[in-house]
Amino acid sequence: MANDKKAIQTDAAPKALGPYSQAIVANGMVFCAGQIPLDPATGNLVEGGIAEQTHQVLKNLRAVLKAAGSDLGRSVKTTVFLKSMDSFTAMNEVYGRPEYFGANPPARSTVEVARLPRDVLVEIEVVALV
Repeated sequence: MANDKKAIQTDAAPKALGPYSQAIVANGMVFCAGQIPLDPATGNLVEGGIAEQTHQVLKNLRAVLKAAGSDLGRSVKTTVFLKSMDSFTAMNEVYGRPEYFGANPPARSTVEVARLPRDVLVEIEVVALV
C-alpha cells in the first residue's frame, strides 16, 4: 500500500532523544532524523572538535541507513546544521571523504543555527534511497 511506512530503530546509533524515530522508510525512500555526535554505546558526546563530531555523526547515520536497508552512498539529500559557519571548512573536509558518500555526493544544504541538542557542534539529517 502506498501509505505504508516503517519506523527504523537500531542500537548501532544513539537512541532518539525524544518522541521520534531514528528513521522512517516509505515509498522506497528512507528519511533519517538528524543525528548528533553521540557514542551509541555510552550515550556520551564524543570528545574533540568539529572533525571528530562530524565523523561520529556520519557513523551514526551510516548505522541507521544500514538498519533501513540503505547506505550513505544512496543518499540523495542531506542537511547539515552547524553551531558556527566558522566550522564549515573543517566539517566539509570530513564530510567530503570518499568513504562516506562516494563519487556522487548528495545534494546538500548547510545552515548555521543558534543551538543544537546537547550543545553539539553539528547535526546532519539524510534522505536516501532504500
